[in-house]
Amino acid sequence: MRKIDKTDVNIINLLMGDGRMSCSEIARRLGNISERSVNYRLERMIEEGIIQVYAVPSPIKLGLSVIADVFIEAESAYVLDVAQKLVEYEFINYVGCPIGENDISVQIVAPDNPTVYKLVTEIIAKLPGVKRTKTTILPLILKDIHQWRVPDSLIDDGMEDRETKTKK
Repeated sequence: MRKIDKTDVNIINLLMGDGRMSCSEIARRLGNISERSVNYRLERMIEEGIIQVYAVPSPIKLGLSVIADVFIEAESAYVLDVAQKLVEYEFINYVGCPIGENDISVQIVAPDNPTVYKLVTEIIAKLPGVKRTKTTILPLILKDIHQWRVPDSLIDDGMEDRETKTKK
């Protein structure tokens, strides 16, 4: 696990607000760093896989206002086959294999309840190996991956001190 410092986190937070923000604008907003340093840090974090910079479409703005979590119980021999098959469906935006009561967890974004119902009952439930599904409609999401922030416990405060001493 790579530690990052507070400056890296500040760069990440600014980019989360506007992924197209230039390095010069980030440097201006942070005030204590050059554009070149921002560019170096940004390239390093992308290269190391710490962050990715990309566009995230809004399902709600695209008319996909019904969001549902579907928990799937599958025969153990079919879990990965079912999960891989679910990745292919356009209204499914998340597929995961949790440890616990359910074998597969998916999230559906759809234009309406009938679409969710059809996807769950006519497609997911009929896949070979699926034993049971449980669907929950999410009328309100208070926090999503786009609002998640890097935990303070991952920030290496000593790293900035080392960088400052090196520059002197």
